[in-house]
Amino acid sequence: MKLDPGRLTEMLAGDAQADRVVPPTGFTASLTLFAAGAMAFLAVFALALSLATARLADRWGDELARSSTIRISAPEGQLASQTQAALRVLETTTGVASARALTPEEQSALLEPWFGPDLPVDALPIPQLIEVIEDAEGFDAQGLRLRLSAEVPGAVLDDHTRWREPLVNAANRLRMLGVVSLLLIGATMAAMITLAANAALAANAQVIGVLRLVGAQDGYIVRAFVRRFTLRALIGAAVGMALGCLAILALPAAQDEGGFLTGLGFRGWHWVWPLAVPLLAAAVAFWATKTAARKTLRSLP
Repeated sequence: MKLDPGRLTEMLAGDAQADRVVPPTGFTASLTLFAAGAMAFLAVFALALSLATARLADRWGDELARSSTIRISAPEGQLASQTQAALRVLETTTGVASARALTPEEQSALLEPWFGPDLPVDALPIPQLIEVIEDAEGFDAQGLRLRLSAEVPGAVLDDHTRWREPLVNAANRLRMLGVVSLLLIGATMAAMITLAANAALAANAQVIGVLRLVGAQDGYIVRAFVRRFTLRALIGAAVGMALGCLAILALPAAQDEGGFLTGLGFRGWHWVWPLAVPLLAAAVAFWATKTAARKTLRSLP
């Protein structure tokens, strides 16, 4: 059954005689609507998870790829001199775009999520941190470590590679999990609609037999089932998509304190993606119903 524009119009307009073949209510209608709505609701969350983790991976990669930290541990009387020595080394290091020592207020802000706002930074032997930003070329991390060990014995370079890559890999795997979830949701919906279509065909075997006796072609009967089940899937998925979007809107807004857990949702034009869910559900129902109807009609006497 090739769906040209004429047949598409005919399918949407319906056929009163053909529609009698398909029960308008009952178990199969409820199953199709529920399956499409539930799968669309879950698809919205899987899509939000995939997009949110993609943003997270990009953000971690962009923010950390060209930044490094130098940690200086020294006796109180030598900390300032070693900090200045490290800054002089960085000024003459190829690939370093900028470097600056963090202020006590900035270091306190970094420790605040773990130790609270009343941490006495000045009274504790906290190492001095230097923020290093690379240029487009980047610097030789091993060479810089050798220079620092020779000129600033208390300095340790952390280029974030050790813990940046696992974070980005974890975010990418979560994104892949979201894509796999979407595929599984589509497959589950196709299976449930196929079961509903087969049940409807079996329940109306006698009516189908009579239609064949009076000259109805199998394509005519298939179109009746395809139209009913496709429209049911479209309606059910539209309701499920709307409920899923409302649930996403009810989630907490993105906050730095909450990290990823408060950033699950759609941003900007990404809100267009959920609108594709009902259309994809209708396409899955169209394919599943057509396949099931043709297979069942061939098996009927």
